[in-house]
Amino acid sequence: MADIFAKTAPSLTSPAMDGAMVAPNDTTPLAQVTRAVYVGGSGDVTAELVSGTQLSFSGVPGGVLLPMRATKIMATGTTASGIVALW
Repeated sequence: MADIFAKTAPSLTSPAMDGAMVAPNDTTPLAQVTRAVYVGGSGDVTAELVSGTQLSFSGVPGGVLLPMRATKIMATGTTASGIVALW
């Protein structure tokens, strides 16, 4: 398939180029630092950001894209489902 953007340098405002389903885990980091996290099923999301800060996002509705540079999606405090890491 042709990709007219193949030679364009990606930036943090570019669309995601890859991703993976997330199994929340308090100790294992994600495969890549994210650009955003998609939340498929509503609930809370606790993430560790690239700065090392842990934040909790309460009552995230399903179908929301959270623009964050996360290194982990924590099991403790995360009740949302269908989480996808995008990079």
